[in-house]
Amino acid sequence: MTGANHPDNLDTDKRYPYPETSEIRGTVMPESGHSWQKPFKAEPIEARHVRLWVAGRVRHPDAPTVASELYVAILSSGAPAVEMTLSTAGPRIRITALGPDPLPLLCSHGPGWQIITGLATSSGLTTDECGLWAQLGTSR
Repeated sequence: MTGANHPDNLDTDKRYPYPETSEIRGTVMPESGHSWQKPFKAEPIEARHVRLWVAGRVRHPDAPTVASELYVAILSSGAPAVEMTLSTAGPRIRITALGPDPLPLLCSHGPGWQIITGLATSSGLTTDECGLWAQLGTSR
């Protein structure tokens, strides 16, 4: 049973729910946000379209640059297409670039990766190792 007022989660002196009850029980209302996904052809000219696509959806000054660098990293792996995902939640923006195959090590350690890690608050390799992601905060 989940609920903020479950009997085993009450302060025994006052019978009030502990303040962290909803967070522990997972009943916190999720942050609202949006998510967009678009496949791009694996062609260098598409990097410009990726930047424009991101700039048209979020207002973070670094988001288009980070998205472009993620796109180019997947492009350099030889992928025939790159699927871009842009998600917002609360004060965060997450950008993901995904290809069809596991990425070579260079994709997450090349010069573009230094740009990504310099601008993003966190970044990494997707769990299937076929993509890269970066997260930006909107409080800049």
